[in-house]
Amino acid sequence: MTDAALHRWTASDGVELAYYETGEGRPVILLHGLFSSAQMNWIKFGHADRIASEGFRVITPDLRAHGESGKPHDPAKYSADIFVRDLKELIAHLKIERFDLGGFSLGARTTIDAVSNGVEPERAILSGTGVKVLTNWDRRSNFFLEAIDRFDEARRGDPHWLSIQFMRTMKVDRVAAALLLKALGDHPDPEQALAAFTMPTLVVCGSEDQDNGSAREFADALPNARYEEIPGTHMSSVTKTELGEVIASFLAAV
Repeated sequence: MTDAALHRWTASDGVELAYYETGEGRPVILLHGLFSSAQMNWIKFGHADRIASEGFRVITPDLRAHGESGKPHDPAKYSADIFVRDLKELIAHLKIERFDLGGFSLGARTTIDAVSNGVEPERAILSGTGVKVLTNWDRRSNFFLEAIDRFDEARRGDPHWLSIQFMRTMKVDRVAAALLLKALGDHPDPEQALAAFTMPTLVVCGSEDQDNGSAREFADALPNARYEEIPGTHMSSVTKTELGEVIASFLAAV
């Protein structure tokens, strides 16, 4: 596992946020999934190191309410655009102009939201997601809110069981997580969001991952995308070395 350096900074609303850096060269920002962290999605299984080995400065934030970042219990600290706002402020804080941007699951959704709101990466990576990414949030957020409600009573066999066990592993702050889930929603204009992806885009997804619909159909719906399949489900694909390998190869080749 990499010795990625942990850095902290303060967002405009006073919440302290964290990010990790490893490698040198062209910046690439990678965002993690819901209830996860930069360490779990990008660092622990070697993806950040593999990408950095191709000559990249890999920047992996912990999203608000996740990982080492602040987890406020004030509803005013959450809004539908909060991740995009935090990302824009981080880019300004780092003083970077040319960069690549991507994410896994919620991180991919945040990448889409960011690009459709004026963030301009030169290349994009959308992983662990599919064609329903922009219209599936309300359904999935309700499922996870139910998981939070059933946190202490669910037993093995309950459909919420695996999500609850992951929340336990990640020591999720359930109050902050619930506020976040209630603040985010489906994208208001999916067609506009997809049309904004004129840059070279990689869609990469596990062979058994249908949590947000077909990733292949998603790639076909984007103006300038290619699709790569790796082994695994939504939960397991981030543990596969193929994820970092495919992203590194894409970035190095384009």
